[in-house]
Amino acid sequence: MSNNIDNINKLKSSLMEQFRDELPVLRAKGRLSQENIAEKIGISRQTFNAIETGKREMNWTTILALVALFQNNEQTRYMIESMNGFNEGMVEIMESSGMKIQ
Repeated sequence: MSNNIDNINKLKSSLMEQFRDELPVLRAKGRLSQENIAEKIGISRQTFNAIETGKREMNWTTILALVALFQNNEQTRYMIESMNGFNEGMVEIMESSGMKIQ
């Protein structure tokens, strides 16, 4: 059980790093400012800036909010769908927590 939890935590870290690396491009494609994104997901602009620049790690709640935001934006949805292994990793994590993904 512990090994599975470790694997899921490693996968979460990997997905958060992959997503953080794409944040500047996603933000530009979506024509969103740091302030606009921060307001929509409930964090400060300074916190978002620190996440985007890699000075601060995001938590799982923040990545879920960002994924929801960018998946609901026509200009950025396709980028998330084309991120290598991202959607599959998200499904694996959700299913490991007992959620059924259809």
